Amino acid sequence: MINKKRRKKKRICQFCADKNTVIDYKNYQKLEKHITERGKILPRRVTGTCAKHQRELTKAIKLARNVALLPYTVE
Repeated sequence: MINKKRRKKKRICQFCADKNTVIDYKNYQKLEKHITERGKILPRRVTGTCAKHQRELTKAIKLARNVALLPYTVE
């Protein structure tokens, strides 16, 4: 009984759960939730997003950095 494996609750992608949510580079407040304080993009195993939306999220973050809405690094 000591070696029982605990199952973690499966995370649901917040973009799949809410179909009306659109990933857009102009909405930098939503994108900031997926970036660490050092400026790194959080992986999908941490955020719980699906692979499709993680790719869209990464593209939007990189585009927002090019347009200077988000910083590349924190000084």
